[in-house]
Amino acid sequence: MKIFNLIFTILFLLFAALQYNDPDPYVWIPIYVYGAILCWMAFNGRYYVKAYWIGIVVYLAYAVFLVFTKNGVIDWITIHNSENLVQTMKAEKPWIEDTREFGGLVILIAVLLINLIYAKRKARFDD
Repeated sequence: MKIFNLIFTILFLLFAALQYNDPDPYVWIPIYVYGAILCWMAFNGRYYVKAYWIGIVVYLAYAVFLVFTKNGVIDWITIHNSENLVQTMKAEKPWIEDTREFGGLVILIAVLLINLIYAKRKARFDD
């Protein structure tokens, strides 16, 4: 788990740094930094179940919003025929931006869920 959390600490910090040219960096930099901080703490053996739940709930709510919003994931799939998301790094179309953001949230949720499950198992066996 140490290597897992070190890798995601670095990745989430890199993702946060890449948000400087995003249309809404004030939203996405804190989102990725929060994930990086939780992974860094887990790397150091400190697991905070409540912090994982807060992140998961907030990220899941935002992900659901991005699925159903105009130009969101559903529009990308149905109206825009799942257009290539990586043809260029500049997301000039809103459905590409929202779908990429959804993907970032899914990665964050998965990592926090893995740490949450590990923390709960660790606490159970430490007792």
